[in-house]
Amino acid sequence: MAEKQYLIDALSIEEPWRIFRIMAEFVEGIDALSEIANAVTIFGSARVQPNNPYYKKAEYLAHRLAEEGFSIITGGGPGIMEAGNRGAAEAGGKSVGMNIHLPFEQKPNPYANINIEYNYFFIRKVMFVKYAMAYVVLPGGFGTLDELFEALTLIQTRRIKSFPVILMGSEFWQGIIDWLKSTVLREGNISQDDLAIIEIIDDPEEVVKYIKKYVIL
Repeated sequence: MAEKQYLIDALSIEEPWRIFRIMAEFVEGIDALSEIANAVTIFGSARVQPNNPYYKKAEYLAHRLAEEGFSIITGGGPGIMEAGNRGAAEAGGKSVGMNIHLPFEQKPNPYANINIEYNYFFIRKVMFVKYAMAYVVLPGGFGTLDELFEALTLIQTRRIKSFPVILMGSEFWQGIIDWLKSTVLREGNISQDDLAIIEIIDDPEEVVKYIKKYVIL
């Protein structure tokens, strides 16, 4: 009983300090990104290797966007994130990596020329949305889906200004789109306008054109 009470007291003492750590992460992130403009955030799996076609697409896309004057933001880890940072850096652009501390998978890639470290997912996601003018989402897992649907929810509920949300990889995403139409839309849980937030484009050059159409540099 005494041990249990000690644990409760320890957690109670810890809570106020956690608030300060959260505030510090927000301040550090905002300070580091204060000069970032015209940013496109690229999401996707941390598990793909450099020989994967999606890695190559992400790298090429980031390179082209950087050439057009866009900054690139990724989650700062391996896989698609590395590809995005790599393409931007090799084009001489601003390559932002917002890494999250995890016990596996998420190690910082060497291609981000602006690095930010986070302990809290929710702060990191706020920063993705705050500084992005467009999202490009390639195939990924739970984290990628979380980041995608966070943006869709904020745009749908008008908590943020609408911006392009582009899915690359129609063969990967089509099943989700079909389900949204056949089940979620049919049940009346979303509207046709909500579905219109999403655009599926496979060709990197077409993605660049689409973003430039909606974003004036």
